[in-house]
Amino acid sequence: MDFRKESDLLGELEVPLHAYYGVQTQRAINNFQISNQHLSSFPAFIQALGYVKKGAAQTNFELGILDENIYKVIVQACDEVIAGKLNEEFPIDMIQGGAGTSVNMNANEVIANRALELMGHQKGEYQYLSPNDHVNLSQSTNDAYPTAIKIALFNLNARLVANLVKIIEAFRAKGVEFSDVIKMGRTQLQDAVPMTLGQEFEAFAATLEEDISKLNNNALLFVEVNMGATAIGTGLNAPAGYAIKCAENLAALTNIPIVSAPNLVEATPDTGSYVIYSSAMKRLSVKLSKICNDLRLLSSGPRAGLFEINLPPMQPGSSIMPGKVNPVIPEVVNQVCFKVIGNDLTVTFAAEAGQLQLNVMEPVLCHAIMESIKFLSNALDTLRTKCIVGITANKDICLNMVKNSIGIVTALNPYIGYKNSTKIAKEALQSGKSVYDLVLEYGLLSQEKLDAILDPRNMLQSN
Repeated sequence: MDFRKESDLLGELEVPLHAYYGVQTQRAINNFQISNQHLSSFPAFIQALGYVKKGAAQTNFELGILDENIYKVIVQACDEVIAGKLNEEFPIDMIQGGAGTSVNMNANEVIANRALELMGHQKGEYQYLSPNDHVNLSQSTNDAYPTAIKIALFNLNARLVANLVKIIEAFRAKGVEFSDVIKMGRTQLQDAVPMTLGQEFEAFAATLEEDISKLNNNALLFVEVNMGATAIGTGLNAPAGYAIKCAENLAALTNIPIVSAPNLVEATPDTGSYVIYSSAMKRLSVKLSKICNDLRLLSSGPRAGLFEINLPPMQPGSSIMPGKVNPVIPEVVNQVCFKVIGNDLTVTFAAEAGQLQLNVMEPVLCHAIMESIKFLSNALDTLRTKCIVGITANKDICLNMVKNSIGIVTALNPYIGYKNSTKIAKEALQSGKSVYDLVLEYGLLSQEKLDAILDPRNMLQSN
């Protein structure tokens, strides 16, 4: 491999000749080999960096402090970053020291070197166009980096919510499909009262639907940015009016209602928006994991479990037990939920660790939230396409469980009275006979009346 030499505060370092990144990115590659998850694994983040640098360049040009020719090539290079054409030029680890400086410089160097090419110069000829003096003009890592994070998270939230909406629709469709499947409801894993399988699946849809507004409302906190704060919020080295104008330009570029934070000194170390958004994902994960637990219980068996539903068979379940098929899709979603819940704790600790005018733990905070969104989005899509849409009901098994359950007596109580209901329940427990059969045996109800009471349509009306 051929190399070029670049220099920085610490001296000279060899950088691959073909690379658009430069010396500070190379130092980050050498120093931070932690998670093996690179910026290139999160293209929405790279796109957001491109928007931030383009918005900054536009603002600097409009305020008269950036040469028009340099402005034009920086914008052209930013457009290539936004389009994803240079994603592989962002090879640094997501978890790093330096409060995101390596990320900011990675973007500055890639954009500068691509712009130099567009001007007819060689990579590294920074005397013509500098990563620091031109691409990073009127900025600091401490405002450019968190602004890019917020733009990326706002856009990533849209994908997460879209997949959430789709799985809600899938659960709701199953609710309609199973609306005539009578089954036994359970509390504390014990028989409770009859319900329909459709009601159970509609409840899954309803509980997830609540989280759409939570995610979207919390994502709106990301629209307040601190561009123009520079190092600590005082705006040193940024021209007058830069903060407001840059926010306006970013809003126009991204179609996100971005505004400048009212207090840039407060906004620069603040990570409250990340905490509350991560909490919303934790809430969603808790609910989603509970649903997956229910799906595994309802499909347990097939001979020695509940076996009220069939999950689509996805792969052989055992290397030793022939014929065994496991609920692998709900299982993997459970594990994603555990990961998201754990990431939320990481976000909490990282946010708490902020000191004075900056939170240097933003890299792990950023990584944790972006990983959670990515994992949750993929998990929702996997659960929907590989499990929910293919679920079928074992209608006869569900009905027989109702007929043989002690819990059915609760539904009959208004018709046969509490005393008779108690008598029937006690004898059913002692004899092993079903409540259904005992009610008929004692002539308390006709079969026609009993079947009418247990008709799914009547069950729905009673609720």
